[in-house]
Amino acid sequence: MDAGKSTLALQTNHNHAARGRIGRLFTSHDRAGVAQISSRLGLSHVAEEVDQDFDFWRYVVDSLTHGSRIDFLICDEAQFYTPRQIEQLAKVVDELQIDVFCFGILTDFRTQLFAGSQRLVELADKMETLQVEALCWCGKRATHNARTENGEIVTEGEVIVVGDVEHLGEPAPEVGYEVLCRQHHRRGMTSARAQAVSMLSEPLPFG
Repeated sequence: MDAGKSTLALQTNHNHAARGRIGRLFTSHDRAGVAQISSRLGLSHVAEEVDQDFDFWRYVVDSLTHGSRIDFLICDEAQFYTPRQIEQLAKVVDELQIDVFCFGILTDFRTQLFAGSQRLVELADKMETLQVEALCWCGKRATHNARTENGEIVTEGEVIVVGDVEHLGEPAPEVGYEVLCRQHHRRGMTSARAQAVSMLSEPLPFG
């Protein structure tokens, strides 16, 4: 959520491909549509769409059996994968010696771990926090994802609902997301609400 994870996923693919390595890209519920990894910087790449029934182990083994070469996998939006799919990726690493790079967020709009993220934390060889920090409207590091509906924060509903990040000064989308620090997530204080409160707090233009 505005932290550059999809940009890094595409950059990682580029760096490995530039060294002659052959990879496959995967994603799930990307805001740009099915089977696409997209970055807010304007970068995009075709990818395999991962639905609930997708089997990474079968996909890789079938590809290798038919003569394809696979050196690495790029897995974006990994928070949406099932725990079983994360286990399949671990098996690909351990049994086939294929590198797997996963990119995603840890918690949903309720501040609870995604099931896929939880299993990934449990099984990953290494975890890294993105160096490009997402920022709350107040300037602090953003650690929570808030979901909004018509500009208002919601804390209940389906875990997976595709939307984009809200931007200050633009009309609120029907379903949007905004990254916030913990304090402002707890208070339900979005940038738009903070701006409205600030305007109400200004002194009246008369004595």
